[in-house]
Amino acid sequence: MKRSKTELLDRLARDGESRLLLARTLDKLDEAQKRNIPAHTHFLSPSERADVENLIAAAGHPSHLFYGGFPEAERTVCWFLPDWQTPEDVLALEGQGEGTLRALRCTFPADSGLSHRDFLGAILGQGITRETIGDLLVFSDHCDILLLGEVEDFLLLHLESAGRTKLKTVPLPLEAVEPPAVTVKTIRDTVSSPRLDAAAATGFSTSRGKAAELIAAGRVQLNHRECAKPDRPVQAGDVISCRGLGKCRVKSLGSPTKKGRIPIELERYL
Repeated sequence: MKRSKTELLDRLARDGESRLLLARTLDKLDEAQKRNIPAHTHFLSPSERADVENLIAAAGHPSHLFYGGFPEAERTVCWFLPDWQTPEDVLALEGQGEGTLRALRCTFPADSGLSHRDFLGAILGQGITRETIGDLLVFSDHCDILLLGEVEDFLLLHLESAGRTKLKTVPLPLEAVEPPAVTVKTIRDTVSSPRLDAAAATGFSTSRGKAAELIAAGRVQLNHRECAKPDRPVQAGDVISCRGLGKCRVKSLGSPTKKGRIPIELERYL
């Protein structure tokens, strides 16, 4: 087991931080399989989830579930399941408040102007680690916080303000969490080839040269991983994000036109 674990880490880890994440994830997988009990990770960012998904594929696709408290959650926990448990069982427990995840709602005056950064700073300022916190859903007068149950009582007691604004923090059933409305703009164009720089230029309404500069500067991610190759091919379903410009998804790529150009359709998240 140790040798196969080392081989997996050598093959899949991108750096020291990735290797540590995958090593901890393998420990959870091993726990679920050897003890026949459910085991789970902490919250994973989209990039970390991509690493874990590669690990799961390399390990033979053991039974698992990614979930962050609501279907569209960006940050998710990965459960490894014993042979007696299904993903539906896990979701049922979470929905009943008997599982791993919890939610809190912080209310505040509607003219406070609080942001995601204000709430994340307030939480981390209490000594809470980021891996125990899921999505922060900020609205004009309240913020829904997804979190692991292990930090719920602490935050209920200590999360009294964000910035200079006083908060009222109470438990919230997961079913009452308000996912933000997703607004997208559909963009249709043609490109000379399905390269990352061409797709990014279309999705972010900039020139191909500027897109190539952003890629070279390390500001662009393809499927939640930094990609420094402007000629990397993209395909339907790929997600392209750029620091400062947002995120878009390649919805479709068509057959070449008579002039040899490729129709492309993207959804840009607003």
